Amino acid sequence: MGLDDKIKNTAEEMTGKVKEGVGKATDNEDLEAEGKLDQAKADAKQAGEHVKDAAKHAGDSVRDGFKD
Repeated sequence: MGLDDKIKNTAEEMTGKVKEGVGKATDNEDLEAEGKLDQAKADAKQAGEHVKDAAKHAGDSVRDGFKD
């Protein structure tokens, strides 16, 4: 996962936590739900990036095995 992606995903997750907290504090269920949705999106993006990283590392390992 690129550093830019990590920063963007973390920022989106933090924004979601803030929205959720403000929504809870103000009894704004829509804002709270929006915050939870933002967090879920960020988590899904992070999971996708982890899958891509794992696939890249697996491919690198296979290629390295053929060099021997």
